[in-house]
Amino acid sequence: MKRIIILPILLVALSLVAESRTTRIDKNLTIYTDVMRQLDINYVDTLNYDELIKTSINAMLRQVDPYTVYMPKSEDENLRMMTTGKYGGIGAIIMQRDSDVYVSDPYEHMPAAESGLMAGDRFVTIDGMDCHGKTTKEVSDKLRGKPGTTLTVVVERNGILITKELKRRDIHLPAVSYATALNDSVGYIAFSEFTTNSAQEFLIALDQLVQTNKIQKLVIDLRGNGGGIIDEAIQMVGFFVPKGTEVVSTKGKLENTCRSYTTQTSPIFPNMPIVVMVDNQSASAAEIVSGALQDLKRATIVGERTFGKGLVQNIRPIAYGGHLKVTTSKYYLPSGRCIQAIDYAERQKGNQLQRDTAGGILPDVVLTDSQKLDICYNLYRDHMFFDYATRYRHEHESIAPANEFRLTDQDIEDFCLFLDEKQFTYETETGRHLGELIKMAQQEDIDSTLLADLEAFKPRLTIDYRKAIERNRQEVEKMLGSEIVKRYYYHHGHYAYVLRFDEQLAEAIKHIQ
Repeated sequence: MKRIIILPILLVALSLVAESRTTRIDKNLTIYTDVMRQLDINYVDTLNYDELIKTSINAMLRQVDPYTVYMPKSEDENLRMMTTGKYGGIGAIIMQRDSDVYVSDPYEHMPAAESGLMAGDRFVTIDGMDCHGKTTKEVSDKLRGKPGTTLTVVVERNGILITKELKRRDIHLPAVSYATALNDSVGYIAFSEFTTNSAQEFLIALDQLVQTNKIQKLVIDLRGNGGGIIDEAIQMVGFFVPKGTEVVSTKGKLENTCRSYTTQTSPIFPNMPIVVMVDNQSASAAEIVSGALQDLKRATIVGERTFGKGLVQNIRPIAYGGHLKVTTSKYYLPSGRCIQAIDYAERQKGNQLQRDTAGGILPDVVLTDSQKLDICYNLYRDHMFFDYATRYRHEHESIAPANEFRLTDQDIEDFCLFLDEKQFTYETETGRHLGELIKMAQQEDIDSTLLADLEAFKPRLTIDYRKAIERNRQEVEKMLGSEIVKRYYYHHGHYAYVLRFDEQLAEAIKHIQ
């Protein structure tokens, strides 16, 4: 009899819990709607309701995790770019500097480059829209559009206004950034993102290296790869491991989010020795590939601990043509480990978010980037490399092939003279901290004598940037030379040039079995 009584009680309790949850949602939606109505009726100024709603949705989603985002119909191009690597546009990276937007990197064989737009060009107008004071998003939205449509762009270059007519095209950013034979036996593939058909693109590049260069070993460079589509990661791993091998599993709230992903085809290169290079920006699908190959003892992982993004997102349609990219599950590698480094559920509990030191993929061979130098950071931050390369391109019609180009002593001297002209100042990390200390002291009304002593100490922390450049000559050559080479040979030229300076790559090659 007790069992008969208990069961209905449990069912009622569960029903009340479910009802309570639904009631809370309905209650809060009613409150939200009423707030909007009261704003509409009573607020003194006219409101942009579309922007208000979008802002409120985004604020809500920021309390969940950074990867759950709302995309209205107006952002369909961004969605297509995210899932396929394609968008309608001119094929150029742009950047913000103060109140203006500039061309940063035009892609080879795409409308921007074919029309003659160059890195360093400042956007003046786009189809009549004044670009001064606009953000990169506003300029990007204006540049993007339906493939086949035209636009008129006015840019400023060396004080001269130049007008260009461009036709938008379906822009596809290649997943394989660069592929080459490093020597008689070792191939190298830099792989930038996991988008639609990216695994097949990788296979074509690898097959070409095997057929043309007879490579027997492979370095897969996933540094900076932020991930993408899981299925593409599964397919890539399947090139190297037996059919039916579990690569990753997912676990979520709903039944259809809990599944195991296995390779579907027989391996094409079952015995090829592999090294996978990763860094702290390798995430998501890049961590699936590197982590699975590590767990399956199929590759040696070299580099820095990866980012630690073990959350899986699905695209769900919502009203009026919008979409919600929502986190639905976590993924687990063959060993059972979840590489997610941050527990965003703690935010909902009011706790401070912390990164789990066990998150991410810990490489078999840990390498640190010893070249993150203060002088180079300062030069990069202040756009000195970029601006000098812009001038260099205007003064030199051509340069040697990317893999042969070298900066001369005279080039370095000219660069230093350029820095003198731009009144570049080299502020050390110690100097920055001293500046912050002085500001704090001023706010706290510290004795003026002490303040004077601190101010007097500042010149002693000033370092001659010429000496700093000479001490770090190799890294300066790498970063400055790369910026110059890109002006002539685009992104493939960048790789051809910088790989000669890549100490991590040299170390990785040593660990190919």
